[in-house]
Amino acid sequence: MTNPQPPPASDSRRPRSAELYERACRVIPGGVSSPVRAFRAVGGTPLFIARGAGAQVFDADGRAYLDFVGSWGPLIAGHAHPAVVGAVTEALARGSSFGAPCAPEVELAERIVAAYPAVEQVRFVSSGTEAVMSAIRVARAFTGRDLIVKFAGCYHGHADHLLVAAGSGLATFGRPSSAGVPEAFTACTRVLPLDDEAAAERLFAADGARIAALIIEPLPANHGLLPQRREFLEALRRLTRQHGALLIFDEVISGFRLGPGGAAQWLEIAPDLATFGKVIGGGMPVGAFGGARAIMARLAPDGDTYQAGTLSGNPVAMTAGLATLDLMARESGWEQLEARGAELERLLKPVLANCPFPVQLVRVASLFWLSFHGAGPPRTAAALSARESARFAALFHAMLDRGIYLPPSGYEACFLSLAHGSAELTRFANALRDALGAIE
Repeated sequence: MTNPQPPPASDSRRPRSAELYERACRVIPGGVSSPVRAFRAVGGTPLFIARGAGAQVFDADGRAYLDFVGSWGPLIAGHAHPAVVGAVTEALARGSSFGAPCAPEVELAERIVAAYPAVEQVRFVSSGTEAVMSAIRVARAFTGRDLIVKFAGCYHGHADHLLVAAGSGLATFGRPSSAGVPEAFTACTRVLPLDDEAAAERLFAADGARIAALIIEPLPANHGLLPQRREFLEALRRLTRQHGALLIFDEVISGFRLGPGGAAQWLEIAPDLATFGKVIGGGMPVGAFGGARAIMARLAPDGDTYQAGTLSGNPVAMTAGLATLDLMARESGWEQLEARGAELERLLKPVLANCPFPVQLVRVASLFWLSFHGAGPPRTAAALSARESARFAALFHAMLDRGIYLPPSGYEACFLSLAHGSAELTRFANALRDALGAIE
């Protein structure tokens, strides 16, 4: 059982956020609609955000912060980009929801199919969790098998059967799974360690004929940023093919962030199914899953596998996604972000080299993570020690005081956007130098 932490009575620096948090705790569990937002891992009162513009967010007290959360990844163009806002405004004027097919969902589906390896058809949903849940259902239907394989530290949303050794908020709170999930729901889920071909070989040797699908974040980014060896992912591709199981890439974070073809294109490994979210919605609630036509044909109304959603293919959300992808293509966005990520590395190298305790930068394209693990950045789901967690919490608040907004968890990755230019990156590096110098 968790121990509820009441909000502080007051916060003289952010009184409006403190007031809103106190009110929220009366009517919303924990005062938040998603656990990691509650600042439990770092302490203090969560910021209530009033608006965003470019690379900045502004809290309810009017304070501005340089934002490296980016709504946890969707805002690859930055907050309230005029091209996205304009497209969404026009779409909203035509109607917010129809519960019927619309042209933008066809156009966005065509864009995904053209860009992503091995995806021939795609179905839209309203969240990444829903996308993964549906992909696993169709994988089980297609193979006629029940077992699912996942990896410790990979988070695939909060569907019951996948809340086993997950990352994200569960790692933040030190819980390997969730209350309220019957053991029977996870009995068909097998958990493997990352970066361990031998363990995967053993599992498939024992249970390969019963495994419907293996799901993995090809770039795990919910228990720290944990780039996997290509050889390891190629071994998973070989094992699934050999045993007749499907390989599912969870690209909710990495899809259309690493490039148009996501991690699959980056790694040159094509999965059987892939899940998407975040960037393809341009900041609106969107998820999707896709794969080969033969697999997707099992979905209703053509097939016998049911999946539905009132707001699936929502015209406003589809338009936001299209506007974002149009902008990225028009402005060579992915190339720009790679250049900015490389610039950030150059700026942070001397800062981290002079830090009195171990902090390492892990970066892949426009994702980066400050690892406080004393033994060096891990490739598997490694827990932070109490001292390492305390150091991150101190850094978080020191950066917040300097106008920099980081994810409030030492396990979460940061996100760059097109709005983060040289001035913003330099400001971040200078603030980090000062903040690290003030931490014991």
